[in-house]
Amino acid sequence: MRRYKEQPLADATMLPYIVLKNGSKYFDRICFLNSNSYKHDPYSSFDWLIALGAYKEFKTSDDNVFDSLKRFADQTNDWIFGYLSYDVKNQIEKLSSSNFDNINFDLTQFFQPEILIICRDSKINLGLLINNDKWNKHENVWSLLTRPVAPVDEKHNIVDIQPRVEKSLYISNVKKIKEHIQRGDIYEMNYCVEFFGENALIDPLQTYLNLNKLSPAPFSAYYKFGDKYLLSSSPERFIKKTGDKIISQPIKGTIKRGNSKKSDERLKEQLYHDPKERSENVMIVDLVRNDLAKTALKGSVKVEELFGIYSFAHVNHMISTIASRISPKRHYIDAIKEAFPMGSMTGAPKVRAMEIIEQFESTKRGLYSGCIGYINADKDFDFNVVIRSILFDQTKRYVNFLVGGAITSGSEPEEEYDECLLKAKAMKKVLNEDNL
Repeated sequence: MRRYKEQPLADATMLPYIVLKNGSKYFDRICFLNSNSYKHDPYSSFDWLIALGAYKEFKTSDDNVFDSLKRFADQTNDWIFGYLSYDVKNQIEKLSSSNFDNINFDLTQFFQPEILIICRDSKINLGLLINNDKWNKHENVWSLLTRPVAPVDEKHNIVDIQPRVEKSLYISNVKKIKEHIQRGDIYEMNYCVEFFGENALIDPLQTYLNLNKLSPAPFSAYYKFGDKYLLSSSPERFIKKTGDKIISQPIKGTIKRGNSKKSDERLKEQLYHDPKERSENVMIVDLVRNDLAKTALKGSVKVEELFGIYSFAHVNHMISTIASRISPKRHYIDAIKEAFPMGSMTGAPKVRAMEIIEQFESTKRGLYSGCIGYINADKDFDFNVVIRSILFDQTKRYVNFLVGGAITSGSEPEEEYDECLLKAKAMKKVLNEDNL
């Protein structure tokens, strides 16, 4: 059981940084989920969450990941935080992953936190496990986590970011992927490429803060797992459960922001009416509808919004919302399993698209295009799609991020490459202080 006590809110802007900075001295398992007070998410449940320390944890096992996760979540009967990497797909379908991987996150990892901090409507609640004597005094814990720290230093070492795939190879691969589409193997495929830096000496927390400042997003995350870090500014929700309702919100369709309100509105109109972007979006909507239907009460799958246009720091996105009611005959985690991985990161049909992805991509996706989030004590959950995210192995001093986009029969290779660079912009900036 967990007991909660409301805590004073001094500086809402600085408090997460202070807690994370202090918490990193004591814990090697940290998860910070930040909604950035995004105004256009009607399903948002909190301002931010911080989970510190692993009282219990579950990592990759020889057993099926989802069977193990069901047992861990049910037996814990408390909040758990963690991730599923993209390559969990290999346990769902007859697939494999053998591309280069220099980050090597575990396939999956979840933990029951020793300390949980919830900020909702600008109110702070500190939740401690009753049976954990180590942190059983609220006052001591709060004073420890909120003691003064040095100001944020936005400077960090310059990282020389290199593409794993040169532009010429990218163009060639897009043309070959279009041949698969023309032959009818697939209708659409998400093709991703890696950018990386070696001998990287970045401060993970400060790099995350810089990224979040430059590109605030509703599904932002900072995750520390030993010497490995995820620094995410994801704009995309994978799947959420609230009561018996399941919500998924795929992104398909991207255009840059305008340099004035008038030009931005013009670009949003252009995105909304773009036949290629609408075609991409509706294909993924159909795929997600099919995924949710596998665990839904008959007739409950609905498209709540089609072709919604939403603005973020550097881009406008086309987002659709699909919802269902989960059948009482299914375990709640089955809704995650049957929808994994997010259709916006694969293509359609999903399995064949994932097979072709393995042929053309040069880097194993790992945590990228997987998901990270929480399951709470009420068996509700919320997971993002891990995109617009930096991965860092502190021991190897290796940092990378992947970007990609949907390839369809109407794709122009040069334009697809430019879209990748647009999505990479914020991450490249924060990894090189000369660009800040």
